[in-house]
Amino acid sequence: MAAIVKVIEILAESTESWEAAAQVAVAEAAKTVRNIQNVYIESQKAIVEDNRIVRYRVDAKITFIVEH
Repeated sequence: MAAIVKVIEILAESTESWEAAAQVAVAEAAKTVRNIQNVYIESQKAIVEDNRIVRYRVDAKITFIVEH
């Protein structure tokens, strides 16, 4: 038995943490796709203002099984 798997890339951000930004990516993907299997964070970036991190950004690759 084989499964068809698809990968999409989502850029997401949070004011709390990289983990929260990853959760935002998964939540956004879940609005339009089902059967999400995993998320791979390809890169992380922080936006700094007045010497403080104000936003955390992730480039996330989300893998899901395509229904057929």
